[in-house]
Amino acid sequence: MIYSEQEHIDSPEEELKRADHLVFVSLKYTRTCDVMRNAIQRLINAFEMGITIYLENQKKTKKISEVPVSIKEKIERTKKLLGNKFKKYLILYNILKKIEKADHCDIDEFRKNVTLRTTGPNPIEVKMVTLLAYLDATKDFVKFIRSEMR
Repeated sequence: MIYSEQEHIDSPEEELKRADHLVFVSLKYTRTCDVMRNAIQRLINAFEMGITIYLENQKKTKKISEVPVSIKEKIERTKKLLGNKFKKYLILYNILKKIEKADHCDIDEFRKNVTLRTTGPNPIEVKMVTLLAYLDATKDFVKFIRSEMR
């Protein structure tokens, strides 16, 4: 994680607020790939918190007996519970994880078209527009997960 470990955020909405600020304020003025990476990490955290909160809710309503410990198990359990409705969000989560884990090269830092490009056989380019799309899709996921808890 790039940001401080001392921060304690207890909801995906809070994580999205911070990602929003990174994208619309920090990135607008700094134009660095470090800010992009931090925003991507925040989106991943929002996904993982949303999944955990959903599973805890399912346990509280006695639909499942226990919440798995690892994130892979949590994702598998959520996939079983939600089915195809969860699939499009899972694709985005996997893309974000690939970007996070891959080596990067920074293009046009400190300029209008700042781009984060992963290196490897299938490079992924993240520009401002792409990051905004990821942010919007993550917000949709959090709304979706909250609606499934009702």
